[in-house]
Amino acid sequence: MTDSSPLTGLAPVIAPDTRILVLGSFPGAASLAAQQYYAHPRNQFWKLVGALVGEDLYSLPYADRLPRLVAHRFGLWDVLAACEREGSLDSAIRNPAANDFERLHRLCPELETVGFNGQTSGKFAPQFAEQGYRTVVLPSSSPAHMALTFEQKLASWRRLLGD
Repeated sequence: MTDSSPLTGLAPVIAPDTRILVLGSFPGAASLAAQQYYAHPRNQFWKLVGALVGEDLYSLPYADRLPRLVAHRFGLWDVLAACEREGSLDSAIRNPAANDFERLHRLCPELETVGFNGQTSGKFAPQFAEQGYRTVVLPSSSPAHMALTFEQKLASWRRLLGD
């Protein structure tokens, strides 16, 4: 039996001085249950971003990760505000509803780069490029996507930092 009740995503983690925004597709089951971005213990997001900012974000309690992320002028959100999905795979998403990104210019006037954590969120890259943002489609940090080593993923994720 399939549960067709819509799932609601997490609030954005942004500040007026955010320069780099990472957009996932939609939180997985572990993240929704914990109400935390990238809560699955094998998801490499916090290790990847920690390596970019030179701080071990992964070892911090979640409540301490977010202010540290924002202090490094990184933001975090998802392309979808809501959807129907059984499990955590993007391929299972049904009836997606996008987040309202029109307000980003006002909320984050210093935003320059939008990174997309995986191919599903990466489908939104052209819309952000049209708005003047530099866009980077990244290999997914999800444990379901382990074709690349951590080092290979990190090399791609470094493109978020620009030249």
